[in-house]
Amino acid sequence: MNGMPVKQIDETSDVVHYVGYQSWTLDNLCVDSDHNDIHYNTTRWDALCPYIDVSEELLAAAPKPLIIYALPPDGPYGVPINDKYGLVHVSADGFWTEPRRERKFRELDKQFKHFVVTETVVPGKDLTVEDMFEMGGDHFEAYYIDDREIEGFVDYVRELDVLIIQVHSQEGELVLTDVSILLPKYDQVYGSFCQWNRDFKSRSPGIYACLLASRWAAKKWLCLLQLGACGRLWLQIIVCDQFRAHLCDLPDRYEPSAGAG
Repeated sequence: MNGMPVKQIDETSDVVHYVGYQSWTLDNLCVDSDHNDIHYNTTRWDALCPYIDVSEELLAAAPKPLIIYALPPDGPYGVPINDKYGLVHVSADGFWTEPRRERKFRELDKQFKHFVVTETVVPGKDLTVEDMFEMGGDHFEAYYIDDREIEGFVDYVRELDVLIIQVHSQEGELVLTDVSILLPKYDQVYGSFCQWNRDFKSRSPGIYACLLASRWAAKKWLCLLQLGACGRLWLQIIVCDQFRAHLCDLPDRYEPSAGAG
């Protein structure tokens, strides 16, 4: 953070606060997490949403220790870390004609030649937690996505549109559901999650979903598809560029007057 003082708040737990696209109360702000037996807290938006906005009020209210992983790179809080997000410049000269990428795209199109693709843009305010479980329940279970983080996604997209791409086999079997958040402020499509059928693993449904989202973004004259952390080789096939994630880390004995890094 930038050394700004953080105000302490004292109020009832049902008061609703707003920052950016997000709303929160004292009761639903954070999710308790752990990694390698280290306990910490994260906000309910961190797992599935990009660019988590924070405020002095939010930082004061959150239980500590607190880690917020994906702050806006143009915001006043947080510091850059080594973890990087992958960007797909779908409108860049040469993106669609780079030989390795073009060859992989042809292979994917051949693999899914007779499959049915649907692309739907849904107002985020129309999505429910039940819709989210229907589209991504297996994914959430596999990656330990907490129910509160799913509620956080539904909260985050209240004023945004959501792109839902689905692919079905000729027999009508669902192959994949890819869910992305449209971010007009950044001219981006953010890939939130993709749930795919393991029976079709040999066809690389995950990268095919990235290809479909990239094509959709290009048709809509959007510049970027953001894929989140991009260490996997198959993501590197489609990724053009990377930018460093920004993190806010408040220790267990955080002193509000000291600010945070």
